[in-house]
Amino acid sequence: MINENFVILGFVLQALGSLKYLIETIQGRIKPNKVSFFLWALAPMIAFAAEIKQGVGIQSLLTFSVGFFPLLIFFASFLNKKAEWKLRPFDFICGGLSLVGLLLWYITQVGNIAIMFAILADGLAALPTIVKTYHYPETENGWLYLTGVIYALLTLLTIKTWVFAYYGFPLYILIVDLIIFLLAQFKIGKRVSIKSV
Repeated sequence: MINENFVILGFVLQALGSLKYLIETIQGRIKPNKVSFFLWALAPMIAFAAEIKQGVGIQSLLTFSVGFFPLLIFFASFLNKKAEWKLRPFDFICGGLSLVGLLLWYITQVGNIAIMFAILADGLAALPTIVKTYHYPETENGWLYLTGVIYALLTLLTIKTWVFAYYGFPLYILIVDLIIFLLAQFKIGKRVSIKSV
């Protein structure tokens, strides 16, 4: 276990990765999926509130940041028409299921269940971006997701109390950000398409 102040270092790294992504969105070089980024802003904020309710300390900063930075990127995606990604029915289905997950959280009002449903909602919101990145890796910047992986890893390494409220959301972020990073950085979908032709 490392000092919990390393969470702050992770926050700074995530902020730098998000700033780069934000600038590239405004320039129209990156095309964020609006459904994913809207729900990535909403679900973590609910999980953040649940973590605070459960007594999670500085580690909850990760959950806050993975909601706050996507909110900024969501708004930035409206500034440049080149940054638009055409939404398909799949995006809206995932978005709708994600909202159902948030509704279930609201109904239960139990901390760990809220975190679980927020993870479910966030994961469903991630599916459109995962699919988009698989097929069109050039529309993403893998470095944002790499900073998320590092941040989640640092957060996990600071945990003293290994209960779901502390590790649930950071572990999820580590996994989903690693998947998107690998898809974007190594263009796995394009490589698989070339091999299958």
